Amino acid sequence: MSTFAIGDTDFLLDGAPFRILSGSLHYFRVHPDLWADRIHKARLMGLNTIETYVAWNEHSPVRGRFDTDAGLDLARFLDLVAAEGMHAIVRPGPFICAEWDNGGLPSWLFENPEVGIRRFEPLYLEAIAEYFDALLPIIVPRQVENGGPVILVQIENEYGAYGSDKRYLQALVDLTRERGITVPFTTIDQPTDLAPGGLDSIHKTASFGSRSAERLATLRQHQKTGPLMCAEFWNGWFDHWGAHHHVTGAEQAAADLDELLATGASVNLYMFHGGTNFGFTSGSNDKGVYQATTTSYDYDAPLTESGDPGPKFWAFRDVIAKYAPVPDEVPDAAVPAPVFEVPLESVVALSQVIDTLGEWSDHVGVPTLDDLAHFRGFAQYRTDLPAGGVLAFDEIRDRAQFFLDGAPVGILSRDHHETAIVLPRGGVLDVIVEDQGRVNYGQRIGEKKGLIGPALLDGVPVTGWRVLPIDLDRVRVPDAPVAAGTPAGPVFLSASFTVAEPADLFLDLAGFTKGVVLLNGFNLGRYWSRGPASTLYVPAPLLREGENDVVILELQATTRTVASFVAEPRLGHTEE
Repeated sequence: MSTFAIGDTDFLLDGAPFRILSGSLHYFRVHPDLWADRIHKARLMGLNTIETYVAWNEHSPVRGRFDTDAGLDLARFLDLVAAEGMHAIVRPGPFICAEWDNGGLPSWLFENPEVGIRRFEPLYLEAIAEYFDALLPIIVPRQVENGGPVILVQIENEYGAYGSDKRYLQALVDLTRERGITVPFTTIDQPTDLAPGGLDSIHKTASFGSRSAERLATLRQHQKTGPLMCAEFWNGWFDHWGAHHHVTGAEQAAADLDELLATGASVNLYMFHGGTNFGFTSGSNDKGVYQATTTSYDYDAPLTESGDPGPKFWAFRDVIAKYAPVPDEVPDAAVPAPVFEVPLESVVALSQVIDTLGEWSDHVGVPTLDDLAHFRGFAQYRTDLPAGGVLAFDEIRDRAQFFLDGAPVGILSRDHHETAIVLPRGGVLDVIVEDQGRVNYGQRIGEKKGLIGPALLDGVPVTGWRVLPIDLDRVRVPDAPVAAGTPAGPVFLSASFTVAEPADLFLDLAGFTKGVVLLNGFNLGRYWSRGPASTLYVPAPLLREGENDVVILELQATTRTVASFVAEPRLGHTEE
């Protein structure tokens, strides 16, 4: 069996100096049948290690449950890393940020206001202990000393940007060690946050994307001995709705990587392969303005969202070859995806099927979605208003569409700081509320979603609400056409189509406004005409040979009555 340790100057694998050349690849952002392909391509670029976060909330949607099926089979993922002859770094959080919904923290954690997150607080540590009880038995037998790939485990994540509670960090160390993790621990922080974010007993690493020599020198001031490592080398960036698609030139990114490797430091590329925020998993930022992360997590990484080598793959491979052996084998070049259109012949209004998508509950005041233990997606609120006037809320989280007796009367959006709407008269008010992604970074983590009350009509409290959390898993494709013509939302448009052989597809949503897409019952994620992206990635393993179903929930309006599949992704305009 192998050993891994942190020496006075180097990482030591079986006692010999070892430089970590790692790339981030989040198993929960990639279809499991594609894990082996992505891991193999990492090795072909010259990497020797795969790093992944663990998304606590994805594994534990409710307390006391820990899912490891299908795309959450971390054991299978780590075994595939080992089968490729590579090592692994695991970052279990409990907080991960990662542009992931709630930074990876389960929403149920915040049901008790006494819980104090990311600090030494007994209720929080009790929940973490339960999490580690379920997670760490997967990692323990896969440590390098047990013949597995895991060489490092990270404690917390960029904690210095949030707090400085050393007792909390030590508690995480103790909880992890007590459950059998014996490999070395690390912490990670940006160079300005290294002092508050770490412990003297834990090896410190840094996160940055340029000026490597300068930032490694700062790291050395805080980590006096041992190997230097940039554990998040930012070679790209993420996108949010309504902005441009972030790209950086491959030549400059490669030069920055070359500068880092020339120092002798180890590295983890963030990201090697970004993947996709399928379903309602994307997070958001709110530093005064709410910014929701897009479905695509392409990240302008060396390997594209659909797993093809991009310009940075080849540029980075050439740089890595100066410092380490690189395999002769190269991945195949990208090929265009199949191009075809499918008529969306079945159309049904959301209002016609709403009662089949959940159960109504009655409330005096306006509840939050968290009050209903509905932590992602959509819900419909309903009340009877005696008259028109100005209807105001304390806050909208995050987008609300208002309908009076079935007719649309307006939209309120959190990113525009809108909280009030003018209603021309009384009647049955329906409000469709969308949680666009929970804040994943900063002090607003854990905030509740939905309509944040009180609800006031011309200053008078509105009482008597009914709410239905919408469960898209209950959506069924109609057997026959329900309506015809150019549809106005909210509406489900659906169709069936056949494929002779499954292949990656790119569904083009140009002409649609806002919504989500289900393919064979799988939630591909959100789309929005704001962009930047106008396509959704469809991994080949989601398709069936023969008949397949596509369902589009269009919330507003569309000029399109076909589902168009195009040859390549359209991730949007850049700053250039």
